Amino acid sequence: MAGLSDKFDKAYEDKSIEELAKAPVGALQGLSEADALKLQEALNIKTVKDLGTNKFFLWAQAVVKLAE
Repeated sequence: MAGLSDKFDKAYEDKSIEELAKAPVGALQGLSEADALKLQEALNIKTVKDLGTNKFFLWAQAVVKLAE
């Protein structure tokens, strides 16, 4: 878990990687509940796993990698 504790709110610092994947996106530092609601409304993203596996984010990542 090294390197991840500062990416999540304090309430999630002792959670397993599986629990982090199931955590709401609002658990990520820097994302407010309002941001989380917008992601849910726009892209049906509710959890960290949803965010990490969203096709639009994956496509954007692929483009950025190829452009490097």
